[in-house]
Amino acid sequence: MATQLTPEEAIERARRLQDDRLTAVRTVAEARQSLSDVRDETARELADLQARIAERIATAEREDVRAYSAALSAGWSADELRKIRFAEPDKKARTRRRSTRKPASSSAPAAADDASSEPSTEG
Repeated sequence: MATQLTPEEAIERARRLQDDRLTAVRTVAEARQSLSDVRDETARELADLQARIAERIATAEREDVRAYSAALSAGWSADELRKIRFAEPDKKARTRRRSTRKPASSSAPAAADDASSEPSTEG
């Protein structure tokens, strides 16, 4: 005949089983938090690395434009450089364009001319 468990023994066994289950859930929660932390940290590292790489490329592109412009200033033509297999730089030096001054009253007469050239619809 099997011995009957006392209520206290049954509760203790249930508590041990519950503790094992809670430990498993705690382990999963800690692993998920660690994964989230690693993803956040590596995303920041990746963004920093991409920014550093982009700056290095931009610096090299600026230097390429300077060198190409110096070759042009030294008397080489774009055609001659192309024949040597030096195409124009991908990123050309940006030059500021001077804005043309427009007369302040240029839009008002144009609007008046448009209004006077339209046929009248009045009766």
